Amino acid sequence: MKLPSKPIIYQQFSTDQIERIDSEVIVETPVTLTVNGEDWLTFMCTPVDLEAMAVGFLFNEGLIKAADEIASVRLCASGDILDVWVYHSVEKPQNWRRTSGCTGGVTSVDTEVYAHPSLNGATLSAGAVGELIGQLFESQQLYRSSGGVHTSALSNGKQMIVVAEDIGRHNTLDKIAGRVLLEKISLPQRVILTTGRISSEMLQKSARMSASIVISRTSPSSLSIEMAEYLGITLIGYARRNRFNVYSHPERIISTSKLQVIAKEPIFT
Repeated sequence: MKLPSKPIIYQQFSTDQIERIDSEVIVETPVTLTVNGEDWLTFMCTPVDLEAMAVGFLFNEGLIKAADEIASVRLCASGDILDVWVYHSVEKPQNWRRTSGCTGGVTSVDTEVYAHPSLNGATLSAGAVGELIGQLFESQQLYRSSGGVHTSALSNGKQMIVVAEDIGRHNTLDKIAGRVLLEKISLPQRVILTTGRISSEMLQKSARMSASIVISRTSPSSLSIEMAEYLGITLIGYARRNRFNVYSHPERIISTSKLQVIAKEPIFT
C-alpha cells in the first residue's frame, strides 16, 4: 500500500547548529460524503480506507445497521467524493454538531441519548492490557513514517484484528466500524484501543461497535467516564506497557497481585 504522505524538507534548529532534514508529512485532504445522491458533509481525513470510513460513519451515526443495506460505495476518480448508495431512504440529519479535538468530526447523535450496546462479560488480565497497548504502538505504520496521525485498533483481547490510522481520531473508529461491516468480522470479545483522547463521541462510537473494554494511551473526558459507567464499559486511560488507569468497571481487569480492586466507589468526588 502506498502510504498517504508527501516528501518535505525542513530545517531543524538546535542550540548550536541548523540541520537540513529530508522527511515525510502526512496527507490531509477534504473528502465529501454523498448519500443517495445528496451532499452530506466533508471529512478532513487521511486518504486511506475511505470507503470503510463512509460506511462506518453511517453505522456509528445509527443510520444503517448492516452492510447489506449498502447498495454501493465508491470513491470517485478525483479522490474527493465518497458516493454511497443505500437501498432504503436515509434522511440527512438537519443538525450536525462539531465533535471535540483537532481535526474533529461531526455527529448528529445526541450524547444524552445513551443506547445500551450488546456487551459481554469478557475480562482481561492486567498483563494483557500492557501487551495490547504494545501491539497498538507496533502497528503504527503511518506514524512511524511521518507522524501526525492517530491509530486505533479492534482487538479480540489477544491480538489486533483491524487497525486504522488517520489525522482524525474519530475517523479511525469510523474506518474500523466500516471494515467490520464490509468484511463481516465477528468477534466474541471486542476491545477498542486508540492513541487518541476518549471523548464522549469516541466512547459512543466504541459502544456502537459493542466494545466492552476501551483503552487509550491518553486521557478520558468526564462525560466519557460517566457514559462508560452507565453503559457498562471498562474505560482505561494513560495506558502503557506496564501501567494504566481504570476509570469505570474495573471488575473486568484481573490482577495477579495481592492488591484488591476497590469496587463501586463514586466516580467523581
